[in-house]
Amino acid sequence: MIKVGITGGIGSGKSTVAKVFETLGIPVFYADARAKILMNENEALRQKIQESFGKDIYVYGKLDKKHLSTIIFNDPEKLALLNSMVHPATIKDADDWMKQQTTHYAVKEAALIFESGAQQYLDYVIGVYAPSPIRIQRVIKRDNVTVEEIKARMTKQIDEEMKMRLCDFVITNDEQELLIPQVLKIHEQLLMVNGK
Repeated sequence: MIKVGITGGIGSGKSTVAKVFETLGIPVFYADARAKILMNENEALRQKIQESFGKDIYVYGKLDKKHLSTIIFNDPEKLALLNSMVHPATIKDADDWMKQQTTHYAVKEAALIFESGAQQYLDYVIGVYAPSPIRIQRVIKRDNVTVEEIKARMTKQIDEEMKMRLCDFVITNDEQELLIPQVLKIHEQLLMVNGK
């Protein structure tokens, strides 16, 4: 089975693209959502997080995301430490999930495919590109945050143009080009590929 990643910067619309693949019958693993679940349910990961960030990072058995955010937001070293624990657990979880799929290919949607090194476990990566003014507007609307907060998040990801150059396919989601024909074209190409 072919393993495909979908990535893109914040507000690029990668989840929207992933949902189009789902309507085509392709299973999708949403890495960010799974990572949040794993931080609560994966015992080994919970232990590592508590050892690094203190026992009080879990309140009534649940991760205190607000408290964790305040610790890592302005501390790149603490963020890197958290990522060094969460990324391997999520990559393994995605790999286990992929092995259970029976379709010709399956998709992993993740913001940080290249940043986490996950691309080495995938056969192809699809990039979803949108110009930064559009991405900023989308995130302001979606998350009710300031431009400064969004730009701070953007700096934690690889430059968008560079990221797209690393991808095997690129979908443009700029509200000018239609999304579905672009997804269908890639879908057809992937169906013609034999598993690696």
